[in-house]
Amino acid sequence: MRKLTYLVAATLDGFIAAPGGGNPSGPDGFFVAEGDHMQGILTDYPDIVPGFAREALGIDGPNKVFDTVLEGRGSYEIGLAEGIADAYPHMRHYVFSTTMTETGDPAVELVASDPVEKVRELKREDGLGIWLCGGAGLAQSLREEIDEIVLKLHPVVAGAGIPLFSGGFSPQRFALTGTTTYESGVLHLTYART
Repeated sequence: MRKLTYLVAATLDGFIAAPGGGNPSGPDGFFVAEGDHMQGILTDYPDIVPGFAREALGIDGPNKVFDTVLEGRGSYEIGLAEGIADAYPHMRHYVFSTTMTETGDPAVELVASDPVEKVRELKREDGLGIWLCGGAGLAQSLREEIDEIVLKLHPVVAGAGIPLFSGGFSPQRFALTGTTTYESGVLHLTYART
């Protein structure tokens, strides 16, 4: 069975974006954009590099870890605002929204039904892993289906913003299965559902 991985950047105080959303990795963002952790992404998770950057970096060939990406409406609209309707043309791309009526690219599939049922369907298929790219609302909806969390922890305190998960109090345990420390101050922490 395929695995659902929530691989996401976060601040030390647990935020993935500013209070109003937007691109936390963009020019006005607060995540560390340069440093040796970037090579770690290219080595360990090249599939999460957007299509336009893959071209510029010379990344080609088959996917290594993921062949499917899931996004909520807010995360997807970050790319749309930049004129990018399919940031991940090298993967099957699903956007979950009950308010959108279409995506900006026919290759990006809009899912208005129950996210849990869709993820269970995807997990039963053959293939590589499934990457939950964001955001907090979709992550909350899929909490019971998340098999692994890969947290790109940045040495930043935001004070407020969009949390890793939006929802009520309901603790779940995960086991730390891997750590990588970078000179940039970024940590990559991998957790598996216990």
